[in-house]
Amino acid sequence: FPAMASDSGDGHATLKRCLGVLRDARNDSEQFAALLLVTKAVRAGEVDAKTRRQIFDAIGFTFPTRLLISGQPPPGCPPHTFRALGLTLLACFCTDPELAGHSQVLNKIPTFNEVLLSPCAPDSTSMVDDVYQCLSAVLATARGPRELVAKGTVSALCQAYLSGGHGSDRALTLLLGLLAVAEARCWQRDTPQLLAVLSKLSGDFLKAEDMTKFELCEVLPHFIPLSAPLTRDPQGSECLRRLYRGLADILGSKLSQAQRDPALKLAAGLVQACGAEWIPAGRAGSKFLALLVNLACVEVRLTLEEPDPMELEGKKEVVTACYVLMEMGIQECLREENPLLDEVQKMQLMRIMEEAFGAVIFYLRQVKQEDLQDPFIFASVRVLGAWLAEETSSLKQEICELLPFLVHYARKLFKEGSPAVSLSQAELGSTEGPALPRDALRFLLPGFCHLTAEDRPRAILVSQGAPALLCEYFLHQWEVLNSEPTAPAPLTSTEMSLQTLCGIFLNLVVTAPDLVRQDKTFSSLMDVLLKSLPHLLPQEHHLVLAANIATLGLMLARILAGSAALQGTQSAKEFFGATLQFLSQAHTAQVDAGSDSLAVSVSPAYRSAWDDIRELWFLGMQALAGCVPLLPWLPPAVLQARWLEELSELLSRVSPASLDFELIAAFQGVLVALARASEPCRDVILAHHGTEWANLYGMAALEQCLAEQ
Repeated sequence: FPAMASDSGDGHATLKRCLGVLRDARNDSEQFAALLLVTKAVRAGEVDAKTRRQIFDAIGFTFPTRLLISGQPPPGCPPHTFRALGLTLLACFCTDPELAGHSQVLNKIPTFNEVLLSPCAPDSTSMVDDVYQCLSAVLATARGPRELVAKGTVSALCQAYLSGGHGSDRALTLLLGLLAVAEARCWQRDTPQLLAVLSKLSGDFLKAEDMTKFELCEVLPHFIPLSAPLTRDPQGSECLRRLYRGLADILGSKLSQAQRDPALKLAAGLVQACGAEWIPAGRAGSKFLALLVNLACVEVRLTLEEPDPMELEGKKEVVTACYVLMEMGIQECLREENPLLDEVQKMQLMRIMEEAFGAVIFYLRQVKQEDLQDPFIFASVRVLGAWLAEETSSLKQEICELLPFLVHYARKLFKEGSPAVSLSQAELGSTEGPALPRDALRFLLPGFCHLTAEDRPRAILVSQGAPALLCEYFLHQWEVLNSEPTAPAPLTSTEMSLQTLCGIFLNLVVTAPDLVRQDKTFSSLMDVLLKSLPHLLPQEHHLVLAANIATLGLMLARILAGSAALQGTQSAKEFFGATLQFLSQAHTAQVDAGSDSLAVSVSPAYRSAWDDIRELWFLGMQALAGCVPLLPWLPPAVLQARWLEELSELLSRVSPASLDFELIAAFQGVLVALARASEPCRDVILAHHGTEWANLYGMAALEQCLAEQ
């Protein structure tokens, strides 16, 4: 062995002889001696892929495992000799991706963590380097990230970074890698440790007065979790204060583009995670917010008004971050409760944002068909959707000219179920698992709802086939909603989309009844609505959506009364039964606090949602009255539901002063329609003192109708 060790000839020949000894060794001493030479060659970088596989074939995982758990080293050797040898061999094996993901490597993760957490002596730095090599290789495997998080590596890396010992920069790099692919799991399991790292980074960021400040702008967004709001934690809130002050220092100075871009991306990351909560109230905070949105708008205009294809490619990430800041600007300009901005600032920002959105529209009009899969186009459409949701009075001509593209783009993504490749953390945040489908329609619906109320944009949307697309999308979203848990939960994007779709269709029903009669899309939609409402209404937490569907269904039925689906079919009867239930249960008699008499009030089950459904309820009552003379089977269905008896009892019991004119008119409209269309309905109203309370409530039309023979 000494001869082999001092052999100055071919290293591969020496390795080959060592491998032979390893294979044929008669005892541990011979194997150990050969192993020393093998690890020496490995550390010297003399091992290619073929030789590495030969080493593995000769010793497998068994021998490195034995080395890691062996106790006393040979006389004269450092205490960690065996462990160091084992780790060197594992680091060598881990350069093969297949071996890095092997269970025999994954079950060594606790040992790797232990090495990182142990004090690093000057003669054990190579051991730490080997551990980082192993962990980097494991992270790159399919199972690696999950195993690393589950086995405590996040905590170990945080402590290794905070200790500032040998290789701490590599610990930070590994943390960045883990957070990029498993952010939610990392924060769920190791929040205190990650907060400690963020605390150090934010402190360094605030104090730095050189290029380190801008380098930290690139690192910090990865430590701002979307899954664990920092504002809920005192330590997290302190980190946010430091980041705000550090960004205020940067953005208030004269910067080069290379310095400004990382700062804008960091600000966008903070907005995505915390909204505007990290910006303090007061004059300094409002000036900072206005500056931030202003800088974002300038960047968007500079990049998109005269786009150079090569230059744009390198700017997409920062422009996407600017979109996030612009979206915050829209929200803050609309905020009425505890606003950060004063009215003058709001007006100035809206004018500046209008110019920036003009640039976004200009860019989208240049997009080529072959580029539609570019995530940057999705980000551009998404932010434009946020603008259209709130502001359609400006840029009207430009928006109308862009509508055909928007419909085409939304249709293409919807039909293809296109997967979104995240452009950057600034666009969608780091996502886990498979990429989600890009749903452009979801972001365009609020804008389309405003635009369908106006003649010219509505005509363009109809000419581009938007109603058929929206009907298909409604059906898809309805299926998604039915697959979600039925327990009460915060309003989901699916339910919001369905409500907005109902608003769009209501606009079309009111403003374009001829289109509704002629376009088969609306017959298909009617079929969907007939089946939807009976399923939805028993669930109180879906009351707002039920109100939308009931009202839209009634408005459609008034126009499509001649269709086969509404000729007393089972689905039609079930729909109208559910509609009557929704309309009839909205009001109840309650003791008036100011007197002992009973007063009409909104039912307890409806009270929390009444602001959202009040107009829909009145429109629904009006539409029901319109349906009564058109559907001969409807009055008998009303009789069967015993609504006339219930309403008569309510009106007989309560104080007339407790009903306002609008509510009286709504009840009278339906009662008159029923009394005129159906003799049995008229008889029921008369039998329940209808003439008396009609006179009491000033329902002149009903009085006249009941008096007629």
